[in-house]
Amino acid sequence: MNTILVGAQWGDEGKGKIIDVLTEEAAWIVRPAGGNNAGHTVEVGSERFVLHLLPSGILHPGKKCVIGNGVVLDPAGLVGELEGVTSRGIDVAGRFFISDRAHVVCPYHKRLDGRVEAALKKQGGAIGTTMRGIGPTYSDKAARTGIRMCDLMSADFPELLKARVEAKNRELEALGGETFDYEEVLSSMSAAAEKLRPFVCDTVPLLFEAAQRGEPILFEGAQGVMLDLDFGTYPFVTSSSAAAGGACTGSGVAPNCIDRVVGVVKAYTTRVGEGPFPTELFDADGEKLREAGREYGATTGRPRRCGWFDAVVARWTRMLCGVDEWALTKLDVLDGFDEIKVCTAYELDGRRIDYFPLEPALEKCRPVYEYLPGFDGDITGCRRFAELPGAAQAYVKYLEDAVNCHIRYISVGADREQYIDMDR
Repeated sequence: MNTILVGAQWGDEGKGKIIDVLTEEAAWIVRPAGGNNAGHTVEVGSERFVLHLLPSGILHPGKKCVIGNGVVLDPAGLVGELEGVTSRGIDVAGRFFISDRAHVVCPYHKRLDGRVEAALKKQGGAIGTTMRGIGPTYSDKAARTGIRMCDLMSADFPELLKARVEAKNRELEALGGETFDYEEVLSSMSAAAEKLRPFVCDTVPLLFEAAQRGEPILFEGAQGVMLDLDFGTYPFVTSSSAAAGGACTGSGVAPNCIDRVVGVVKAYTTRVGEGPFPTELFDADGEKLREAGREYGATTGRPRRCGWFDAVVARWTRMLCGVDEWALTKLDVLDGFDEIKVCTAYELDGRRIDYFPLEPALEKCRPVYEYLPGFDGDITGCRRFAELPGAAQAYVKYLEDAVNCHIRYISVGADREQYIDMDR
């Protein structure tokens, strides 16, 4: 079975944990979009892995992992990740592949990212970017002036890079930023290129042939659908397609090869960066969620904004992505709340709406809540639904009805074994 996994909120839903679970039944794990602005955290026993570009399946011996053409790849960052996992005993030889069509994040992209964000902040319109150069790299891709992995591997790369550095230095000068020395950029990028060269290939035939042989493929989503360039809370979004359709365009795998879409939602909601967030909490409950859930960005370390579960968002994501099953994460974080709220609709200009509006209207929306009893007690040891406290069971069933879709997986802790499969 070929499965697309998507984050159904604003990212940070705990996708890394669910990917780790689903990897058991996959032969190939593909990262189709985004860059190292995303971070997946996986806990294996006493070890904690934070991966930004490497697919989480790399932690499973024998699984083959692919960085697809839709990813924007920071060569130095990826080299660092590879060295990090190999130093901890993870063997990647013969099972890690990078698309030769993936675009490259260059040092000047990161500096431009910072300068543009600073300019927007002065105008009161900052996006909240991670400063990893993701947006500028996708901009170059769309403008057809980008550098791809095949270019990085080419003998013509020095000449191509020189032209790009000269052009970007002019942009940086106009923005009041520090320019780059071409030779230094060439040296650092060439060094990273040589370390990545063994992994670069045309990944489209690899995946096509794997699908033809019936080898299960798992598409590992990055960010969340609410950060999707087209369907998220624009302009406070990422620069790629985080919805299910992006898995096909970002990998070269045809849509008729997809069998299932799994959406990941937290038992509450978080987001990082700027932009509207209807259920955001500014009180003790919000702080309690942040501390209990360790809600600090895996990539930036920034504290995440926390709020109650938003069923309007989940229904919007289900509509866009064709979600077949939900994975509910961090249910254990709600332990100790006397009362739990669920946003089932919005109030907009004095009327109730149950759909997700465009961003300007969303700014004015107020959540309409339903109230459920909380639960008390450590649930991290539960492995069957019946073992959960009655109020926790009732909360899960309520969410399932609110989003009108089966909840298959329930995460009750950070470790890879701490989850419930409702179909077992």
